[in-house]
This record gives sequence, C-alpha cells and structure tokens, in this order.
Amino acid sequence: MTLHVKILLTGVLVLAAAVTDGTVAQQAADVADAAPMATPTAAPLDLRRMQPIHGDAQAGAGKAAVCAACHGAQGVGIAPNFPNLAGQSATYLYVQLREFHAGERNDPVMTAQATMLSDTDMRDLAAYFAAMPPKAAGPGAAGSRGEQLYLAGDPAKGIPPCQGCHGPTGMGPEPHRSSAPQPPWATFPHLRGQPSLYLAKQLADYKDGARAGSSNAKVMQGVAQTLDDDDLKALSVYLSSF
Repeated sequence: MTLHVKILLTGVLVLAAAVTDGTVAQQAADVADAAPMATPTAAPLDLRRMQPIHGDAQAGAGKAAVCAACHGAQGVGIAPNFPNLAGQSATYLYVQLREFHAGERNDPVMTAQATMLSDTDMRDLAAYFAAMPPKAAGPGAAGSRGEQLYLAGDPAKGIPPCQGCHGPTGMGPEPHRSSAPQPPWATFPHLRGQPSLYLAKQLADYKDGARAGSSNAKVMQGVAQTLDDDDLKALSVYLSSF
C-alpha cells in the first residue's frame, strides 16, 4: 500500500469517527429534549402552627345535605368504609377538606366534592359536624391487644401509645398546660367509635405512603411503619368497640 493511499484511508477513518461522534451527540441531545421535565412534588401542608378554626355551624347545616349521603344525617357513617363526623374536631375536619380540595389527600368522591367548596364552606361544614353529639360509646375490648397498643404502646416493637395524641378516651388530646412549644392539638382527630374498616384503611394508607399530604401525616407514617398486620387490625377493632 502506497503512502498516499495510507494517508487517504486515515483521513476517511478520522472523518467517519467525527461524523459518528456528532450523530451520537445529536441523538443524546434529542433524547434529552424529548424527556419530560420532572414535576416538582408539592410540599406537605405544614400544620405545626395551625390554630383552632371557627365557622358558622348554622350556615354549615344548610350546606351539608350532600354529606349525609355517606356520613348520615346525624354525622354517623352509613357504611363501615365511611368515617363518623359527628363530634369530630372542627379543625381536623377543616384540614381534611383543605387537603381534599388541594389534592393533597385523594378519594374519588371526596376530592370531587371538596373541589367545589370555598374556604368559608369548609369552615362552616366543619363547625356543623363538630357541634353534633358523637356516636354513643361502646363497651370497649378490655384487656385486648388493641387496648394495650392504644394506651401503652409496645416499647419492644417501637410502637408509641396512641393516647399521647388522641387522648385516653379516644376523644381527642388532653394536653397539660405548659410554656413549652406545643403540637397542633386541635388538628388531631377523635378516634373513638370510628368503623374498624375505615381505620384499618387509613393506617394502611399511612404505612404505604398513600396518605402523606400534611406534617401530621408524616408523623403517622412513622407510627404506622411500626405496626404489623395483626397489630393494625387489633388497634382498628379496639377503637371501633368503644
């Protein structure tokens, strides 16, 4: 092979390499341009400084007709997958409506209903249901695993006692007066008498991350992770029994 041919072949190879590199670079750029931009994840609703809310219960009564279809005319769910609203914390109810309204908590029915509500509507509805007498207390499952978990937790498994935030009777916290920084007590729900099916679903949603729209939900996610299936069921059954 002559020197002239060798030089020619070398030039061809260099040119081919340059073209190939340019093609690969262009393909990479095209892929990058085509890739969808990552959607920023909305920050959870920060409830740490949430103050008790106020609304017009009488006005709420005039807005609650559609709610009765699932939650009953007296605020007691008509089926075990619907929570009882009567006597619930007004602030808790308001926060949940806000979460459904903003898409931070999802449910096919509730999301659609809450989307149509104004902030005033949410406050009035919350005040209306909070003013109702709660469902009558049941006998409770004394000595059960659920009672143990609720009142004392299980330190060996890292399970905290639920009563620390939800109160010894399940009707909300009973905080001690203190000058120290306080949790947002009014945002914690009353759990006594809630249907076991509903409670089990909420705990499972916390555990698998499906319910994560607020700072309170982040706390509950950590708690739910300590519960195995048997403890989750025992706790749900106990709370529904009293």
